[in-house]
Amino acid sequence: MTTHPIASKQDWTAARLDLLAKEKEFTRARDALSRARRALPWEKVEKDYLFEGANGPVPFAGLFAGKSQLIVYHFMFGPDWEAGCKSCSFWGDNFARIVVHLNHRDANLVLVSRAPYARLADYNKRMGWSFEWFSSLGNSFNFDYAVSFTPDALAQEQKGYNFGTQTAYGEESPGISVFIRDGGAIFHTYSTYARGLDMLNGAYHLLDLLPKGRDEEGLSYGMEWLRRRDEYED
Repeated sequence: MTTHPIASKQDWTAARLDLLAKEKEFTRARDALSRARRALPWEKVEKDYLFEGANGPVPFAGLFAGKSQLIVYHFMFGPDWEAGCKSCSFWGDNFARIVVHLNHRDANLVLVSRAPYARLADYNKRMGWSFEWFSSLGNSFNFDYAVSFTPDALAQEQKGYNFGTQTAYGEESPGISVFIRDGGAIFHTYSTYARGLDMLNGAYHLLDLLPKGRDEEGLSYGMEWLRRRDEYED
């Protein structure tokens, strides 16, 4: 028998209206936070990064695909890994069908990882995605945007991740970075890491609606339950 409170229709509606007031307050706060995010100053990108894509080398400006705005998902896939990170794959499943909509709002979304391009392409096919995925193996992009770390940095337990607020998860860590082109210049406008990525995962938000929520308490780590979507047994 459940121990959760049970209410009449009238009492349930009253409790729901109380929560609705809090949800509206949260929505207004989130809108204000989004405005503050857009108001951040821009940082000029000084390096001429060259990436490897489906058709060979691509300059940074090529990742924009003719749009003025670019979202880069820093997908955890190290140079010697056989497969992409299962958690990043969870996020990838959430992004899989939205790029066309972003394109119609003057924006592009790409994945960037340090694995060789051929390995990225194979994994992209395995997951059934059609992302533009670029290898940054030949440049410092991942290190400059604090999602890849040398063994020496990890050994020293430097807090180089999430703007110096925490140590990295490992040699590869996840993140999102946003850029804009203005004339011939490219500017970095925003990055987020760690729990900052939660807002980009629709599946987690759906789970948050459920009585059990994410149901991750008691696991050895929060996403222990997660599998790549072709690895679940049922």
